[in-house]
Amino acid sequence: MHDVRELLDLSTKATAALARRGFDISLDELAAAHRRRTDREDRVARLRADLKRAAAAGARRTATGSADAADRDSARRLREAVRAAEADARSASEELTELLLAIPNLPSEEAPDGRSETEAVEVRTGGPPPVPADDARHHATVGTATGVFDAAAAAKLSGARFSVARGAGARLERALVEFLLDLHTGEHGYVEYSVPYLVTRKTMTGTGQLPKFEADLFATQVGDREMFLIPTAEVPLTNLFAGEVVSPRQLPLALTARSACFRAEAGSYGKDTRGVLRLHQFEKVELVRICLLDETRDELDVMVGHVEECLRRLGLTYRVMLLAAGDLGFSARLTFDVEVWLPGSGAFREISSVSDCGAFQARRAGIRVQGRDGRRVPAATLNGSALPVGRTLAALLEQGRQADGSVLLPEALVPYAGFRRIRPGGTTSD
Repeated sequence: MHDVRELLDLSTKATAALARRGFDISLDELAAAHRRRTDREDRVARLRADLKRAAAAGARRTATGSADAADRDSARRLREAVRAAEADARSASEELTELLLAIPNLPSEEAPDGRSETEAVEVRTGGPPPVPADDARHHATVGTATGVFDAAAAAKLSGARFSVARGAGARLERALVEFLLDLHTGEHGYVEYSVPYLVTRKTMTGTGQLPKFEADLFATQVGDREMFLIPTAEVPLTNLFAGEVVSPRQLPLALTARSACFRAEAGSYGKDTRGVLRLHQFEKVELVRICLLDETRDELDVMVGHVEECLRRLGLTYRVMLLAAGDLGFSARLTFDVEVWLPGSGAFREISSVSDCGAFQARRAGIRVQGRDGRRVPAATLNGSALPVGRTLAALLEQGRQADGSVLLPEALVPYAGFRRIRPGGTTSD
């Protein structure tokens, strides 16, 4: 969320920055809501001061025996006026907050102009040379032939956009998670957490999923208790520090967690219906970093490097793309997408988005840090996937498929999986 004073001070600059995202902000509406909140808060302060003076005067008259019914009636009217003014102030504050919660983060000047993924800028490529495109390599085909996926079982259990892995596939999913967490905690310095999959509306609002993306979330209600299934472990990891003041000596905080992720994919009907690229439920290892605001650019590069190291060790072909301003996520001000080559589709597809959110999420969640000048200021947050299990498995199947239909795994996974090759029919071998 934005500081309304900063937005209004930036004025033309903020309008132009948000226009790059395709967002039209009404500064007049925002300024009017800000004035209403300020005026009503000022009225509360004046009435409270009047009440305090009246109470002191009444106490003196009571002490001297000169208090009367008129004093008590005046005090009662003042208390009622304070309560009414406080209600008006709360209403004005909620109105302003509602406006601010709907405004996305200001894009960094480093983000190129553009509104779609086609206008992203390639930064670099990595991994081995791309395997030639071949539909026979599509992970759905390879996964079925090797017994890794059971699409019929998934459809029977839950319908479309769910997946069941079995045998070597289930073992490989577990191996991937263990490999990734060992890498991030053992070499990259992240602290591992196990987090809830159900969180509150306040928690979802803290990282920017609500109110804008409510249609993309799975929600449940038992009695009067409303809960949301997390779309990513970014939500609980970031909110671990909600409402807290973090010591600068703790920074940067580096957090990781494996979690299931739940997404309604409300706006993606008909997209990626084949395979495991766009599911309602999938597993992912998430990275979150919390730091000082002026350190985010360096921290962003660190996180992208951690994602790339995962892909290098898995022997996967990939590229790093700098997203256009109009294609940024709601909470992000700068994002690098890391895309993996999928020869079965003949295309690079996103496997990780690493985003610098600046102070945007920290303001919403109330995460503060004592700055270098001693003042408590919003911290800064960054997040990224490293890596989603399903998309990584898809890339391993497609890039690792051999001429005989088997799949050869990278050496880094062999100690975790316990096998080197998956053969048609689901058998494995060293």
